[in-house]
Amino acid sequence: MSVSRLDSGDPASTRRTFLTARWNDLILANYRLPEGLVRVPPGLELDRRDGSAWCSLVGFQFLDTKVLGISWPGYRHFPEWNLRFYVREGERRGVCFVREFVPQWLVATLARVIYNEPYRAARMTMNVKHTADAVTATYSVLWGGRVHTLRAVGSKPAFRPGPGSVEHFFKEHSWGFGTSRRGKLIRYELNHPEWDVYPVREFAAEVDWAALYGPEWGVMNGVEPASVVLAAGSEVWVYPKG
Repeated sequence: MSVSRLDSGDPASTRRTFLTARWNDLILANYRLPEGLVRVPPGLELDRRDGSAWCSLVGFQFLDTKVLGISWPGYRHFPEWNLRFYVREGERRGVCFVREFVPQWLVATLARVIYNEPYRAARMTMNVKHTADAVTATYSVLWGGRVHTLRAVGSKPAFRPGPGSVEHFFKEHSWGFGTSRRGKLIRYELNHPEWDVYPVREFAAEVDWAALYGPEWGVMNGVEPASVVLAAGSEVWVYPKG
């Protein structure tokens, strides 16, 4: 998921929040999506930029996590790695997920069983280092017999991209979408302040797309991303909408 503007101050003051957390130091490696590679949920269409559909490999820190206001020991801080693509429902811009990795079996199982979200549990690492003039973020997942890695180095200070920028397109979305087991569209609304980004000066990906996402994704092996965004992140609030 990505982002929307806060409606009126703290959103938790006006409606029931399902999940709160901080999503920090997000790497978004952005690729043109080959036609026919994903199944778009009913009622949605691909959100295109420059005539192309897009997908992103995303790694980030999931911190200070609370579900229904409760912080569970052992489930507060962890990495997430996901592959998402960009869709819209009329004026609602959002994302759908191909697969999401977290290190906790319980988190992945509950998300898959209760919400039909494509989560999987895997051995993962996150390594983020901030210095006075740079941030280095590395995320890895062990899957299919090998380690897959995303690494980005960004320069400080961070800056706020404009609404028409490439960075804005990939990091600013208000909705996450999925499909129930009965084939109905599921919506999640997401709020967070607009994210600053660090200018990316280094990026490396060691990824076997076919191992992570199935043989049809093998066409992406060796493809370089069209852009890479390293977002500072912030606190987020997530609301299921049905």
